[in-house]
Amino acid sequence: MAEMTPLMVLILVGIRGSMAVIHFLKYFYTASSGIPNCPLYVSVGFVDDVQISYCDNNINKNIPKQEWMNKVSSEHPNYWKEETQTCRDKQQTFKISLEIAKQRFNQTGEAHIYQQMYSCEWDDETGEVIGYDQFGYDGEDLIALDPNTQQWIAPKPQAVITTNRWNNNRAIKELEKFYLTETCVEWLKKYVNYGQSSLMRTERPSVSLLQKSSSSPVSCFATGFYPNRPEMFWRKDGEEIHDGVDKGEILPNNDGTFQMSADIDLSSVPTEDWHKYECVFQLYGMNDITNRLEKTRILTNDPPSLSHL
Repeated sequence: MAEMTPLMVLILVGIRGSMAVIHFLKYFYTASSGIPNCPLYVSVGFVDDVQISYCDNNINKNIPKQEWMNKVSSEHPNYWKEETQTCRDKQQTFKISLEIAKQRFNQTGEAHIYQQMYSCEWDDETGEVIGYDQFGYDGEDLIALDPNTQQWIAPKPQAVITTNRWNNNRAIKELEKFYLTETCVEWLKKYVNYGQSSLMRTERPSVSLLQKSSSSPVSCFATGFYPNRPEMFWRKDGEEIHDGVDKGEILPNNDGTFQMSADIDLSSVPTEDWHKYECVFQLYGMNDITNRLEKTRILTNDPPSLSHL
């Protein structure tokens, strides 16, 4: 079965210093039309960095994507049956919502995508909880819930009629708040408990200093770490710096671990001052990895210099 990955951005927050673990439960729902070889509806669930469930209109069934998610049935025997029914119900709801969005934007039979992402985050150290809910259309923000004010916001004028209706309905607002900050978090804690041996593991990375050529920025490259909530930064004389630093995205490896890099431009820094710089990699559950910037430690594509015979 070929799965479609919905358009999505997973924003994972790392807290430097205390490095508390923030767990999240996220669901993505996507309805589409006019896209060849693509399901008309897809839903996926994630706990932290791990996909836990999948459903589309072709299989018409919600299925676990992790072995440990089968544990939920021992406590809730009808769980997957209910999740399947939810998937089928949302197919119909999202089909209607997609058509409404087309009408609002005065569009017809072209390729279109309507999406929802809701999530809750739970800090297992402080107990702080934050809930999110947002909708998108054709890759752009359509409606979003402000987690601080619990007010719906419409980035697009076509969605104002909807946000006005939701904001003026106290029952909808109270139900939304309760679900995101209570029900969602309750299930998140259950999932974390079921999959703790996998979710709470840590994998220590290898960290290297790389440089394409002598005139290129120096890249601090870490690979093989888990989970994907690290901090990587450059320091000079023990103080974190930002000028000239370009931090890359966290990317997945084929084995389930992750990689990232942080480049620093040293073109205006004398070579004799390079020892003042160091790259720091931090990940919850392990000691910091610090690489001091030394010429001999940099892997480069430049050919080695040859002495004259």
